[in-house]
Amino acid sequence: MMLNGRGGMLRNAVSPFGRLFNRSAASTSARTPKLFVGGLSYDTNETALKDAFSQYGDVIAVRVICHPTTGKSKGFGFVKFSSEDEAAAAVHKMNGEELDGRIIRVHYSDSR
Repeated sequence: MMLNGRGGMLRNAVSPFGRLFNRSAASTSARTPKLFVGGLSYDTNETALKDAFSQYGDVIAVRVICHPTTGKSKGFGFVKFSSEDEAAAAVHKMNGEELDGRIIRVHYSDSR
């Protein structure tokens, strides 16, 4: 519990020790490399994205980011692989390639 300057409790405050006790989540995400895929066609869905990247390894998660109101793709997404080697192969082979009529950009996501 964190208190404000007047002794009242702060809601949704982040403890400076929070990361110390949440090491399992951090270590798990470090073992599952996450790739950003930009420049997607607005018609590319998660199935098509998974099919395209599965040839480079075991894809464990795929997400195409969509507008919350319209449900239409925003033109980018994320792909998670089970190993670093598979993710590296996908970045090397898929960056600058065509997928559904668009040249895509692939690189490691900042939020692994």
